[in-house]
Amino acid sequence: MARLIFVNLPVTDLGRSKAFYEAVGAINNPRFTDETAACMVLSETIHVMLLTHAKWRDFTKKSIPDAHEIAQVLLCLSEDTKDGVSAMVERAVAAGGKPDPTPTQDFGFMYGRSFEDPDGHIWEVMWMDVEAAAAGHAATETAAAETLDPTTR
Repeated sequence: MARLIFVNLPVTDLGRSKAFYEAVGAINNPRFTDETAACMVLSETIHVMLLTHAKWRDFTKKSIPDAHEIAQVLLCLSEDTKDGVSAMVERAVAAGGKPDPTPTQDFGFMYGRSFEDPDGHIWEVMWMDVEAAAAGHAATETAAAETLDPTTR
């Protein structure tokens, strides 16, 4: 079985958050959803557990930071295309999210944008041309090795 990740997020309005995540492409799993929590499936291996503040407190007594003011984590999802990155951000904005709370990144072989959900949690969305990235990494390693090798001078 593939390793799964369950990202647990405290939310102030479960219905609003559930609708938001459905708008960006998540599917609700009703088997793990009730009035205190909603399991939103982003992929076969990625699930987002939206938890009311009362439910969150069942797991930890630590205070819940206001994610509009404090960034505790940056969550990142991949997309298959560069256009897919912008499409996801646009869906998030249409559903009440805020666009680009972090800088847009465009390195040619990699492109990333971000959005903030209604509770302030930041999601980065990125696309990468893996072959171009690997080729660039290999070229960098070769150049570094040649710089360190006295026989190439």
